[in-house]
Amino acid sequence: MQDRLRRLKDKANKLPLTPGVYIMKDKEGKIIYIGKAKALKNRVSQYFGSQENHLTKVRRMVENVEDFDYILTDSEFEALVLECSLIKQNMPKYNILLKDSKGFSYIKITKGWRNIYAVLQKDDSDADYLGPYTAGFSVTKAVEQAKKIYKLPTCNKAFPRDIGKERPCLNYHLGICCAPCSGKISLGEYLQNVDGALDFLKYGGNKTIKKLTAQMEEAAENLEFEKAAKIRDTIKSIEKVGNSQKVVFSTYKEQDVFALCAMDGKACFAVLRFEDNSLCDSEHFLTDESDELSTMRAQLITSYYSMNRKIPPRIEIDGEVEDKENIEKWLSEKRGTNVSIVIPQKGTQAKLVEMCKQNAMQKLSEKYRVNDRNREALEELAMVLGLSKTPEYIEAYDISHTGGSDNVAGMVVFKDGKPLKSAYRRFAIKGFTGQDDYGSMAEVLSRRFEEYHKGQSEGLSVGFARLPDLILLDGGKGQVNAVLPVMEQYGIDVPLYGMVKNSKHRTSAISTSNGRIDFNARKKAFTLVTNIQDEVHRYAVAYHHKKHKKSTLNATLTSIKGIGDKKAKNLMLKLKNLEAIGKADKETLMTVPGITEANAIEIIKAFKGE
Repeated sequence: MQDRLRRLKDKANKLPLTPGVYIMKDKEGKIIYIGKAKALKNRVSQYFGSQENHLTKVRRMVENVEDFDYILTDSEFEALVLECSLIKQNMPKYNILLKDSKGFSYIKITKGWRNIYAVLQKDDSDADYLGPYTAGFSVTKAVEQAKKIYKLPTCNKAFPRDIGKERPCLNYHLGICCAPCSGKISLGEYLQNVDGALDFLKYGGNKTIKKLTAQMEEAAENLEFEKAAKIRDTIKSIEKVGNSQKVVFSTYKEQDVFALCAMDGKACFAVLRFEDNSLCDSEHFLTDESDELSTMRAQLITSYYSMNRKIPPRIEIDGEVEDKENIEKWLSEKRGTNVSIVIPQKGTQAKLVEMCKQNAMQKLSEKYRVNDRNREALEELAMVLGLSKTPEYIEAYDISHTGGSDNVAGMVVFKDGKPLKSAYRRFAIKGFTGQDDYGSMAEVLSRRFEEYHKGQSEGLSVGFARLPDLILLDGGKGQVNAVLPVMEQYGIDVPLYGMVKNSKHRTSAISTSNGRIDFNARKKAFTLVTNIQDEVHRYAVAYHHKKHKKSTLNATLTSIKGIGDKKAKNLMLKLKNLEAIGKADKETLMTVPGITEANAIEIIKAFKGE
């Protein structure tokens, strides 16, 4: 790996200090990344220096680079235009590529006891549709509002099939569902609600209010006061919805608002789109955190408008954008009029950017973040141990044996506070026989770190080729002191602690190389460490029992005259267990590879006690 990086860095150092585009390729010659630079030599050589300074996605990309090409340009702007064009043509794996998921949305109207739904496409069912609409976000919100105003059911019940089968749900008691399931509304009255909802969707709130006001006045003149009161309530509901919409109001008639949220190596890019001063659409895109936020904003904006999105005259953003002037120029040429990228500092526009950022944070948390309880436990553990960062990837080790025989170790991994069973590993102790828990722990960690260096030399970054944020050993300072020299030998800098149990075999403290940390008062961290210690103990003991059972069975068979380890193994493979072997006749035993007639006779004698 080092030879490859040196070769690539030597090539990069020969590049000119002029603008251009660089094209990274893998060993098969496939383009995996395209970037631009105002000084090619400086930018490209950075990739092949110290890998510790790169984010995870960049390290993965560099691990796969076998060669690179470059194209010189006369200016930074030309480099930007060429980069956007090449990315769109080649769709490189490690560039930020926003999937264009925009399609048409429809409002579906079912038959019979009709209801309305926001859908992405028409299906084969017997239904009517309104649309198509391009702004799926607006369609969904409008349908939600219409159903709430006209009290249409949001459950999955089918009518008239489910009428009278159950009591009305909470929505009925909250006054936001007319509860056809209860039989308290007739089909005719219900369908009037549906027609009202459709009018609201087709013509908007203002026209609907005018129509309803006329109906309310007519009902009052006819002394139909109950009907007039219901219409009045509907008008109030529409006005309430309209008032709430004014919160999402833009100072500018047409603009897009962008925000980027990055967390734990992942990022979310959110967009709010405004037309006629009001919110008309919302989108979000999840990706890996791949660079400085200013660079990511630049890449995300260019990628977004490369997807044939309509470009507004104004773009609000939540932070600095790399190469902002050239991106503005590129967008202005695509739009045909000037486009400005602005970072608002106060007022309505700043509030819109903050709302967009909150949306990005929420989407990112829903997708990637661990639940609050696990996060609090990890942060509490980091505070107790004085760690510089939250230990999101923890490895724990335990030794198990019976009186020094069948020595094994188990390794479990907790990622984001939860067991990551795909990363669990088992070790059979090979360096010695007999009981030596300290020596066993030292051997296991030596083998683990040996695998780490092997993986690093091969350019890997998963499994044993990555280091944890924290290592926990089942045991006290003896185990910790046994492993510390191993870590020093292999140049490993990872926090290391032991997990101490009390007389009742329950977790009681964390052990250091020269003392212990009691943390019973830190309930969340204490519970997490207890779960880790219990899990690694269970895993190690389970492996030991399996190995011990196998060795015990082998010992029983190898005590028979003429049966060695190989024949004992073949007997177990063929007949599965001792009971089957004891019941087998001579002919069956002789079907086992290596078992002669004499062997079969001795086996039968042994099991008969002769």
